[in-house]
Amino acid sequence: MTRKAVCIMSGGMDSTLSAYILKAQGYEIIAVHFNYDQRTEAKELDAYKNIIDALGVSGHYEIDLDFFKQIGASALTDHTITVPTGGVEEGIPVTYVPFRNGIFLSIAAAIAEKEQAEVIAIGVVEEDSSGYPDCREDYIKSMQRSIDLGTKDTTHIAISMPLVHLKKEQIVKEAMKYEVPLELTWSCYQNEDEACGVCDSCRLRLKGFGLAGIDDPIAYATRTLL
Repeated sequence: MTRKAVCIMSGGMDSTLSAYILKAQGYEIIAVHFNYDQRTEAKELDAYKNIIDALGVSGHYEIDLDFFKQIGASALTDHTITVPTGGVEEGIPVTYVPFRNGIFLSIAAAIAEKEQAEVIAIGVVEEDSSGYPDCREDYIKSMQRSIDLGTKDTTHIAISMPLVHLKKEQIVKEAMKYEVPLELTWSCYQNEDEACGVCDSCRLRLKGFGLAGIDDPIAYATRTLL
């Protein structure tokens, strides 16, 4: 019987690597992408589509979540809040989208139950992330408990977070090991043509490539290190 894994895929490096790892483990990948009116929605969707083509994914879902814009409170979804470009922020940055991963995991759980998938994969990174509370291992484990309680007794879905304790440079090296097409991925929070190079996400990505001793294949307006 084919084992299935629902992979939450943003078009970014972390979630892409997670999907490649699950595929290497023998799972049939069911890709799930969320459009939530984020600043780089079109670019992320394009990156995701190119990645799942490269990965050979046939089963996929693209879910529109327009309510995130109504909620606001994040620089990614509220254009009146400026994306910080002065360096990685301390604490929880304004690019945090309230409870985003909880909502993503809930929808992924519904899809996984329908598809009879064994695993939900999410590319959260705890130690070297931007300080988002919904990227913490303890939080993801709490969602595992909620999924266990909120699905049929015959449903058994495990959440996989293969990158949760990795540093960005380790993620870059692992991506090379799994032959991930990093040139197709996108991390920038504010640009859709050339990556800005100065937002938190660009800085963390560039730091990872720099420490790994590998050149980042995507185009940047500015290449800024932390």
